[in-house]
Amino acid sequence: MIIQADGSALHVRQDGPENGRAILFINSLGTDLRVWDRLLPHLPKGLRLVRYDKRGHGLSGLGPAGAGLSIETLADDAIAICEALKLEDVTLVGLSIGGLIAQAVALKRPDLARAMVLMDTAMRIGTAEMWGERIAALEAGGIAAISDAVLARWFAPEFLASSEAAMWRAMLERTPLEGYIACCRALAGADYTGRAAEVKCPVLALCGALDGSTPPDLVRATAEAYGAPFHLIDNAGHLPPVEQPEAVADLLSAFLKDTDEGGGRYAAGMRVRRSVLGDAHVDRAEAAKTKLDDAFQTLITESAWGTVWASDAISRRERSMLTLALLAATGNFDEIPMHIRATARTGASRQDVVEAFQHVAIYAGVPRANHALKLAKAAFAEMEENDDD
Repeated sequence: MIIQADGSALHVRQDGPENGRAILFINSLGTDLRVWDRLLPHLPKGLRLVRYDKRGHGLSGLGPAGAGLSIETLADDAIAICEALKLEDVTLVGLSIGGLIAQAVALKRPDLARAMVLMDTAMRIGTAEMWGERIAALEAGGIAAISDAVLARWFAPEFLASSEAAMWRAMLERTPLEGYIACCRALAGADYTGRAAEVKCPVLALCGALDGSTPPDLVRATAEAYGAPFHLIDNAGHLPPVEQPEAVADLLSAFLKDTDEGGGRYAAGMRVRRSVLGDAHVDRAEAAKTKLDDAFQTLITESAWGTVWASDAISRRERSMLTLALLAATGNFDEIPMHIRATARTGASRQDVVEAFQHVAIYAGVPRANHALKLAKAAFAEMEENDDD
């Protein structure tokens, strides 16, 4: 399928049930979505597997960004795909530049990121000077001029000597030159060093033991910054899903299990609660807990957030509207401001809120709807004032 994002037509493929846990795969420099082909058959059944050709690669256009392409723009593409497909609680799996894109998505939209797998990547890859030298070589001789060196970093010697390596050479050399160079420039300007604390989702880091592009020590340091587990993939270079798909699948499957219901309904509920209400609100609530209400808070986190709000049966936008309508209809006005503020993360618009309260007016009474609207107006005004600050 094709999804439009900021002037670029992105080639997207989706496998698995639409109600399955969403996994978004983000490919590396010089590859397209086929880099995941060998991995997918080894993953658990029932997952919603989404992969795509990043901008300027495969069948995806470069669009108007051109030479000014940034990791932020590439992250916006990933977010546009999630929104177009109505993906929520997404596990981001990023390989090389895809890992930088995944980190940018997790920073920009923490409500989308349920978990993140950083594969053969880092918070910063290379230097501006290194990427400048590569761009100069590309402009002088095209991708074929650098393909031998790239393939030597991509693969272990045994795989590189096999007949299979020819297919990956063809993929690399057929990558649109303009798109490859644009992504090199994006990599030259990308640096998320020091921002690990801002990422709230669980992280797993993997690296091919023979990776010549992002060496194991670099990926290990990234894992340490995130406080994440780190695993080496034996007999693999920069593209472990190609050389060692079963080993990668085993690690990814275990991570998915650990983060499925968060290793428990409470952890899953806490993730959803934070993504809907925001870290500041949840941190205040957690700090205010006492022995008197600790069990109650656990019950709410597990039942409301870990069960009802965690369900994929309806979108968070729809659930937000339903919650506001029920609160107003039953006269539980105290929580309406909190859920109005949450609309900034659930995607419910102000018109959605109006529609919800109009239904309350017809089916539950005008006074309740009127009071709910007054509370909504005050909450939206407060949100606007904070934005101005």
